[in-house]
Amino acid sequence: MANNKVYIHEFVDIILQNRAAYIRHMTEGWEPIGRERNMKCFGVWATVGTSERWPETTNMWELDGIHALAKNFEIELNNPKHQDPTLEKWWGKAQEYRSGGYDRLVRPATYSPTIEENVKAGTKGGVYYHELIRVAPGQAKTYLSMMEELWIPVADRLGLKLCFAGRSMMVNESEVICIWAIKDWPAWANVEKAYESDPAVAVWRKQTQHIALDWRNKLLADGPLNPMNTGVLLPRPE
Repeated sequence: MANNKVYIHEFVDIILQNRAAYIRHMTEGWEPIGRERNMKCFGVWATVGTSERWPETTNMWELDGIHALAKNFEIELNNPKHQDPTLEKWWGKAQEYRSGGYDRLVRPATYSPTIEENVKAGTKGGVYYHELIRVAPGQAKTYLSMMEELWIPVADRLGLKLCFAGRSMMVNESEVICIWAIKDWPAWANVEKAYESDPAVAVWRKQTQHIALDWRNKLLADGPLNPMNTGVLLPRPE
């Protein structure tokens, strides 16, 4: 079934040594919020600082399409404080742990699994590989289509299991985000070796060289209550 969801994708700047506390706050308290807003937690990961910006978390939230997202914006922003008044205490606690961040709205590729499908399939990583790919303007759909046909079979052989693939909204079809689960750290090391030496990787780079202009990859560590880590959706189905 085609994925018709919409996603909020976040990079969150953490204050000093509060990353674990922030991850715990975001996931332990999400059950009533997610149920009220019909908004599933896709993942709250610790960004591995040695591979990118630190201290940081990477968060993703899944909603049932653009109208569900609009309803959430209406709830949150149609008041003088531009914040859902029922969540004032919850956000107040969160600000003890974070200092800011950068959000994107993302449309999934039709073949990208939902969080429910990931959980049902038992998709789980000892580490996750996050790709932020800058593509030629107007080519995000093209890149995602090529990825489905040409790259995913190679990636699967290398030990990369697709969790998410999508394109950023409100830009010129020029940004793609992918998240892959990798079994463990030795498997990640093998992926990096393959990126340098596997002929199939070189072929993929050549096939997309005028479409994928640049990319930044980083590593993510699972939050303890992430659905792909526990096998339980957050919030739980009623």
